[in-house]
Amino acid sequence: MKRKLPVALLTGFAPFAGERINPSQQIAQALDGETIAGHRIVGATLPTEFARSLPALEALIEKYRPALVLALGQAGGCAGISLERIAINLIDARIADNANAQPVDVPVVENAPNAYFSTLPIKAMLARLGRADIPAAISHSAGTFVCNQVFFGLAHLLATAHPQVRGGFVHVPYLPEQAARHAGAAHMELETMVAAVHLSLEVALTTQRDLHYAAGTMD
Repeated sequence: MKRKLPVALLTGFAPFAGERINPSQQIAQALDGETIAGHRIVGATLPTEFARSLPALEALIEKYRPALVLALGQAGGCAGISLERIAINLIDARIADNANAQPVDVPVVENAPNAYFSTLPIKAMLARLGRADIPAAISHSAGTFVCNQVFFGLAHLLATAHPQVRGGFVHVPYLPEQAARHAGAAHMELETMVAAVHLSLEVALTTQRDLHYAAGTMD
């Protein structure tokens, strides 16, 4: 009997804010079914809605029992891959979500910690992307929209219910066709983003202890 591979869950988001496409969704779709570092990648799309995103994520985790979860989101205007370090317990929506909800100054999870750190080896991931000449940086803010909500909700869920599972969040830039509608916006080809996430997953699945070197910012 063929042994079933352990699962790594990769999520993206549905398009939002008037966009017809979302690169995070396309990356998750592109890598769905791939085998990376002995793990089967399950790619899925989360709704860009405050009320539905975390229940959808929790259902996926319950269904697939992944060894690792990497959530992706779109960060229009970013020039490269943003490896998110910190999730904060705050929703402060500058725009409405896809269900026209716009919560302001509310926690992601009541009575939870103020913040969580990613449990992925983000410095090792950054170093690997650098060797592949893919623009990337460590980010210390995932914002206060649905992306941060999912990052914080994921971290809280793993800390409280699935402590053996590691997880984190990565933001990706606009695709070229999106940037064409946003004058001067940075962008990246889908092929490059797929390669970046593939490498990030490979490192995350094979690195138990992160690298130790300065990768902070001055602002």
